[in-house]
Amino acid sequence: QVYVVFSEELRCWCRALVQSVQCRADGYQLRCFLVDYAKYCSVASKNIRVLAGAFAKIPHRAKKCRLHCTKPLTLHIDYCENTAKIG
Repeated sequence: QVYVVFSEELRCWCRALVQSVQCRADGYQLRCFLVDYAKYCSVASKNIRVLAGAFAKIPHRAKKCRLHCTKPLTLHIDYCENTAKIG
């Protein structure tokens, strides 16, 4: 679920995914991932809103990528033999 939160650091409203919620004496504190800035921030519960309208349809700038079962590869080129090996 994507929400809109006010980032004190950026001084603007940003789209965010809520990662965790902490109860404090003065209210709730939310740890959020800002999907358009690819950074984490903490915001007070009073600074969170439901995402609605066309704002929700804009693609996120930050994308989650998973490299499942991949290994780094090196390309070895032998110019004398005119061959290439991946290893």
